[in-house]
Amino acid sequence: MLDPRPHLGEPPALDLLNTRWMEHGPRDLLTDVTGLRIWLESAGLAGTAPVDERTLEAVLTARSAVYDAVVHGARDALNEVLDRGRIRRHLDETGPMGTPEVADPAWLPGWLAADNLLQLLAEAPARIRRCAHPDCVLFFYDTSKNGTRRWHSMATCGNRAKAARHHARRS
Repeated sequence: MLDPRPHLGEPPALDLLNTRWMEHGPRDLLTDVTGLRIWLESAGLAGTAPVDERTLEAVLTARSAVYDAVVHGARDALNEVLDRGRIRRHLDETGPMGTPEVADPAWLPGWLAADNLLQLLAEAPARIRRCAHPDCVLFFYDTSKNGTRRWHSMATCGNRAKAARHHARRS
């Protein structure tokens, strides 16, 4: 089954947040294990965890924690997710490596998304953005050269905003 979401390709933490979107009302990809399978495949995490209710519950918990950290600056729930795993550092023939270790495989996808949020926050926290369109709930990581991107997609939300401004000027 194809991923029905309107915006794909963000880093794992934001891609997890984008499993909720607006399209003729609120939509949520993670309402069942079929949606979980779609998200795992789309996020490049297929095979990392069983596709079952336990993994779905863990991913939903991680999504809530990532959302609270991004939107409200809350740390406790995110830290609880992160407490479920660690990165084991080692050296192999290609150089330094880090291997995620999560005791319960059901938590690995959510833990990876939470860990990814830490990476984004360390690199450029101001580039983690919510789409500026008032009816949009999607997030993106601004990779534009000057860091002024406002829309998750110029083709959708950006054009809607421009059309609304144009209509307001003409009315």
